[in-house]
Amino acid sequence: MKLYDSEVSGNAYKVRLMLSLLDLPHELVPIDLRAGENRNEEFLRLNPRGQIPVLLDDQRIIWDSQAILVYLARRYGGERWLPLEPAEIAAVMQWLAVAENELLFGLARARAVKRFGRPWDFEACQEYGRAGLRVLAAHLADRDWLACGRVTIADIACYPYVALAPEGEIALDDYPRVMAWVGRVQALPGYTGMQGIESVT
Repeated sequence: MKLYDSEVSGNAYKVRLMLSLLDLPHELVPIDLRAGENRNEEFLRLNPRGQIPVLLDDQRIIWDSQAILVYLARRYGGERWLPLEPAEIAAVMQWLAVAENELLFGLARARAVKRFGRPWDFEACQEYGRAGLRVLAAHLADRDWLACGRVTIADIACYPYVALAPEGEIALDDYPRVMAWVGRVQALPGYTGMQGIESVT
């Protein structure tokens, strides 16, 4: 199994984290985004969108972090990580949508402005990210995990850019329920961290 990866990408980290939680042996293939390695012909044969992460497993190519999480959960994790019951799978998918909206366009982009000099509206990104954190905090008021009463790929999809929020100058101290959830993720057996994510456990 190979993961085409960048150590600074929160989306790639989602997959590294999932692979670690599932204790799946894999090879990391670093892709230098600044050098444009994601736009060369070889990489575009793997993912025509020119984005990381990309997973290669038994000659099967899967791109997009959410799709890879679904694949890994279903192939290697059983129903623990991605249930089959319709209402439960819908509950998980709702949070994958949050990960791809408020958390990506808010928290991740605010981080990208500060860390990588991207040209987005910093204050607008921060506000959108805070809106996502408020939704998370309200949901976590009476539960430990985002869906199904247990850890699922919903939590893994949302975790990286929440935990990286301080790099976009958004303090998680203002969201104690979210901080407690971050701590629960960090306490999972097999957890692996990422540069820029502070330990709260």
